Amino acid sequence: MNQLQHSRAKARNYVHGVNGRSADLQVGRVGRARHRAPQLRTAVRGDARKIHELIQRNQQAGHLLPRELSELTSRIDRFVVAVDGRGSIVACGELAPLSSSLAEIRSLVVSEKRRGQGTGHRIVDELKLRARAGGYDDLCVFAHEPAFFAHMGFSIVPHTWLPEKIMADCRICPLFRRCEQFAMVTDLDLMPEARSAGHLHV
Repeated sequence: MNQLQHSRAKARNYVHGVNGRSADLQVGRVGRARHRAPQLRTAVRGDARKIHELIQRNQQAGHLLPRELSELTSRIDRFVVAVDGRGSIVACGELAPLSSSLAEIRSLVVSEKRRGQGTGHRIVDELKLRARAGGYDDLCVFAHEPAFFAHMGFSIVPHTWLPEKIMADCRICPLFRRCEQFAMVTDLDLMPEARSAGHLHV
């Protein structure tokens, strides 16, 4: 191999090495984006269809009540969504007013791949903060598996303690009087002073 060929070979090896390192860095960035904690933000109108799809995919496993796309769209600003590093919505939850003093957490769902990472806890914490900031005294939720919410300060109560919920939704539910959900409530006045931080609000 003469000097010119040797120089060309070195150049090819150098370029290959740089490209290889660049590819490794790119893969690393993609991997970090996938595993980065999702960011929380208020849902916007363009999120409605994705939220609807997320609820539908997890409806049976999460004992979620069905929601119409038109309903979600009209109430979109009530939702908090968790968005991963690729911009996909991986979790959601709604803060729904029942009266001037009582609000409810509805349609709390986390995609299967994101469960067990604390995303659901973060959304509930955010909804509690927003409920308190909105002037509500109490926050309720109806759940098939109460342990998750019990760990977050909710207590099981008789359904009759929440007449606002009964009047708004339960009376027209096909499972009325044979509901298998637990009614749970937390007193927002007992929350420690806290401020939502590090989230994207739009």
